[in-house]
Amino acid sequence: MANILEKICKDKKIEIEQTKKKCSLNSLKKLISDKIIKRSLRKALALNNLNKTNFIIGEIKKASPSAGEIIDNYNPIEIAKIYEESGVKAISILTEQAYFKGNIDHLSLIKKNTNLPILRKDFIIDEYQIYESKVYQADAILLIVSILSDNKLKKYLEIAEDLKLDCIIETHDKEEVHRALKLKYPIIGINNRNLKNLKTNISNSANLFTNISKDYTVIVESGIKSAHDIKMYNDLGIFNFLIGESILRSKNYNSFIKNLLSYG
Repeated sequence: MANILEKICKDKKIEIEQTKKKCSLNSLKKLISDKIIKRSLRKALALNNLNKTNFIIGEIKKASPSAGEIIDNYNPIEIAKIYEESGVKAISILTEQAYFKGNIDHLSLIKKNTNLPILRKDFIIDEYQIYESKVYQADAILLIVSILSDNKLKKYLEIAEDLKLDCIIETHDKEEVHRALKLKYPIIGINNRNLKNLKTNISNSANLFTNISKDYTVIVESGIKSAHDIKMYNDLGIFNFLIGESILRSKNYNSFIKNLLSYG
């Protein structure tokens, strides 16, 4: 399979340049309001680490390159409400349009209709997207190590801090974990899915977790399908998860989430 990640980032670059023609970076910065309410994902995760209970970031997406179209009648606001009622502690929203059929407007709409921290999940390759995330009322953003240089990661973390946005530094292999640790940012995600070929290995997080000290909050991403998977991670000392597809494909979101949370 061709490197899908490269293709997504190439298309994303074109999309950003087109967006900048409609609204420049300077114009975008002027749209940032002091009235935007910040809900801290970082603080919520830190508190959960003390309690050692399971913390699920529920992901909302219509489609993905690996799964195709996941939901026909897509209503992200209704999904978000069910997530909150079911015990999900934060919401991840896919805003990428071409491959995930997302929409950046969903950030502010879901922020308005829930009380949970909102994570913008996208392929952030330009500082423009960080300011954009703030304008659309995200509380946190995802920074993917494999598509950013060390200098860009450092710069984007500084911009996010200035904007009071939390971050998840996403890694996939040992080298990326090493690069993430050098940033000294306390939240590291480990993706079980290889974004280059879309293959998933749920042992990936378990293997890489041993390279990260307990000073960091680790979030396992992708491939979690059952309470059995959650228990396996709990036994290793992992309690934070980003889960989307398995919930969205379940017949009953509420009961599926409560079953996942039955351990820990």
